[in-house]
Amino acid sequence: MVDSTKTGGRTASSFMRNYTLFILTLVYAFNFIDRQILVIMQEAIKTEFALSDAQLGLLSGFTFAVFYVSVGIPIAYWADRANRRNIIAAALTIWSGMTAVSGLVGNYTQLLLARVGVGVGEAGGSPPAHSMISDMYPPKKRATALSIYSAGLYLGVMVGYAAGGIISQTYGWRMTFLIVGLPGIALAVLLRFTIREPERGTYETQDIEHKPTFTATLRALLKLKSFPYFALACAMSGFVSYGTGNFVPSLLVRYHDMPRAEIGLALAGTAGLGGMIGTFLGGYLTDKLAKHDVRWYLWLPGLTAVAAIPFMMWAFQTDDTSLMLTLYFFVSIGGTLYLAPSIATAHRLVHPRMRAMASAILFLVLNLIGLGLGPLLVGWLSDILRELNGGTEQLRLALTIAAGVTLIKGYLFYQGGKKLPADLQHIEGEG
Repeated sequence: MVDSTKTGGRTASSFMRNYTLFILTLVYAFNFIDRQILVIMQEAIKTEFALSDAQLGLLSGFTFAVFYVSVGIPIAYWADRANRRNIIAAALTIWSGMTAVSGLVGNYTQLLLARVGVGVGEAGGSPPAHSMISDMYPPKKRATALSIYSAGLYLGVMVGYAAGGIISQTYGWRMTFLIVGLPGIALAVLLRFTIREPERGTYETQDIEHKPTFTATLRALLKLKSFPYFALACAMSGFVSYGTGNFVPSLLVRYHDMPRAEIGLALAGTAGLGGMIGTFLGGYLTDKLAKHDVRWYLWLPGLTAVAAIPFMMWAFQTDDTSLMLTLYFFVSIGGTLYLAPSIATAHRLVHPRMRAMASAILFLVLNLIGLGLGPLLVGWLSDILRELNGGTEQLRLALTIAAGVTLIKGYLFYQGGKKLPADLQHIEGEG
């Protein structure tokens, strides 16, 4: 095979591009297998450690998110200057090892600390990968490529739910962490020795030797009129998806009397498969629509999310399990179209050497508000409603209330889309 990795202007071969994208997507799937495995087992963990819903939200959301986003900034700074492939391989080794360690804990505090370790490792996954992908694909195909990568998130959700439900019901939650964590280390070795670091700035004309600081990247993003809107829109999307999604297994246990293995398989086919479809469609459809009007990069995710609100509320309120899962499948499609076009838009608006940091800043906003506060506040609201309502319907009502936050997401994406053409015209004029 002739290697055409860029050297003096040449780009990577089609095979190497696609192989690298495949491996990075698989790594992202492992990222969410290790993250999602906790959610499917949290009712068993809650029982063993006598936890409240707020403590579950702290475990699956806030504690993880704080370390994930804070460590993500320095790692992204490093990734804009160093070998991104090696950073991802090291990060994958760390988070997979800490997932395995989660099975050895003796109390809630130790499990919290283990999940902190998972968060620290996973912080080194996506920003360097986003930067690599943007250097391998031209701007008009970038959202599609990033949508394939981002679909790995929901492949991980699907496998995490299915495998987690079956393995934990058979062997218990502790052994499940060990079984799921260790294969990631083998994948890290495969990544390190079979893919190449792409050349930076393959499809851009800017000086790629210039290495902007964190402050310069943040200043560049904040100068953009569209970025604050779509970054906060991503945060609202995360708030709803993590805040409600992390408690859907508990909803199915408490209100639908489903065993853990059945819940895992059911959510693999709804949240997992639906999320994969929605994430891919988000990149593919916006790349098509944006040929005529770039505002669709942000308008389509907002429009589909708002359209899904009634289905989401209906899913949380119905007693019909089959109907609930069917509705949740379509909710998962509508609520996941935002990620790939948002990342692609952010990368198109910054210097090639700013891409990993731009992703990290976008993920800081998304995860600190979405992952950090979503599960915590939904769990806290559930606890408050239990006190007020005497223990009846508290989680179901908390999830229904959280679904309404999607309206804010829709408004923010609409406003960001309106301001995007002017930002792109300014940036491309500078180039």
